[in-house]
Amino acid sequence: MKNYVFLAGFSLVFGFAGSWIFDETKNTAGDPTIPAEDSTPSHLINASSAPGNSSAVEFIEASKKSTPSVVYIKTISPAQVSSYWDDWFDLFGQRGEQAGSGSGVIVSEDGYIATNNHVVQGATSIEVVLNNKRYVYQAKVVGTDPSTDLALLKIDAKGLPAIAIGNSENVQIGEWVLAVGNPFNLTSTVTAGIVSAKGRNINVVNNQFPIESFIQTDAAINPGNSGGALVNQKGELIGINTAIASRTGAYNGYGFAIPVNIVSKIIKDLKEFGEVQRAFTGMEVVDITAELMEKTGNLDKGVYVAYVSGDGPAKEANLKEGAVIFKVNGTEVNSKATFDEQVAYYRPGEKLKLTLSDGKEVTLSLVNREGNTEMLKRTLVHSDVLGADFEKISKVERDRYGIEGGFRVSNISSGIIRKMNLQDGFIFVKLNNTSYTKTEDFIKALESTRGRIVIEGIHPNGSKQVLSFYYY
Repeated sequence: MKNYVFLAGFSLVFGFAGSWIFDETKNTAGDPTIPAEDSTPSHLINASSAPGNSSAVEFIEASKKSTPSVVYIKTISPAQVSSYWDDWFDLFGQRGEQAGSGSGVIVSEDGYIATNNHVVQGATSIEVVLNNKRYVYQAKVVGTDPSTDLALLKIDAKGLPAIAIGNSENVQIGEWVLAVGNPFNLTSTVTAGIVSAKGRNINVVNNQFPIESFIQTDAAINPGNSGGALVNQKGELIGINTAIASRTGAYNGYGFAIPVNIVSKIIKDLKEFGEVQRAFTGMEVVDITAELMEKTGNLDKGVYVAYVSGDGPAKEANLKEGAVIFKVNGTEVNSKATFDEQVAYYRPGEKLKLTLSDGKEVTLSLVNREGNTEMLKRTLVHSDVLGADFEKISKVERDRYGIEGGFRVSNISSGIIRKMNLQDGFIFVKLNNTSYTKTEDFIKALESTRGRIVIEGIHPNGSKQVLSFYYY
């Protein structure tokens, strides 16, 4: 019981920094090409990355190779409000702006940068400062994936020192790693540690369909390092640093990074389509607990199929609730996190072969969120009055929540939605007991409604809510 209380006391902290410590360096170079002396990577090293064979030389060389690829990110966002009435006495309905910061990793020489979604979420301005602090660029958001807490940025530059990409499947528990960040525009910070665990699910991603299979490390990660690089002893990227677990908000021995194999797939999708082509199996799995072992014949490995939708791939493959899955395309899965990670590598239309506990193999034809195999693009409708973007929810979500329709809000800036204190990812189901089928009709109704407003919706964590507001 004491262990549970101890864990509950942790708070998961993302890397943000106050505005008072920003370096106001400006880009006066004019030429977006980075000089050769700033972009030439260090020489390749021939050193084993096996645990126990590390040396000071290996750490130095890995740092030389990776630090030029890690950038500082400064953001400007509308000021947060704590409630609907927070700006009652503000005649202009605005409360200024707030600054935040984080880190990012250059993944291509032509200006693509990976970072965390929470670092840039809701930002109206994103500034990228290179490691040498001589070059500052305005960045555009290519796309985001809240389900993995990843975002892809683009700056107008070439000849950048892109980081070498590793393979997170080959990462071993006990392996030495470096956490590289660029917090508070201090150039780079490098800390060393080992991989403590893989496939960690820490319930930090606030999304209806989160994918969490973190690499855990004891390399020190502090606020401002979010979006930075976790690298192996060869200086190769093996993860994007995302969160720390701490009572105080400072490093306490637990750091988490998104595996680079997931990052690579997300980046590819965002470049091609502007959004992630996520594949769905039509089922949900859970970890096998002590209670579930009684139902599985005392099986102590694999994942338990807890839910099968009425018309998805799992149903078509005749997969039943209560089945236990041992492998996904030949890879052993012993937790929901590792199962979700394996599925995340695939796109709709691709096949997934499952090996069950009885030795039987089942093949699923993966689908997208609408239940087909097409490559989809997001259709967002913006409202200046509401201060946010809206999109219709998918078939997968309608089936999951047992609703006929709804509209997800995102990119909340200022306006009515900000005053309602709603979060990105909130789903509007009904407005004053009325359902809508078209996004434009719903937006128009919400923009024009005055007086008492009653909203039925779904919180990003999946819980259903009924909210009441007054607006004049």
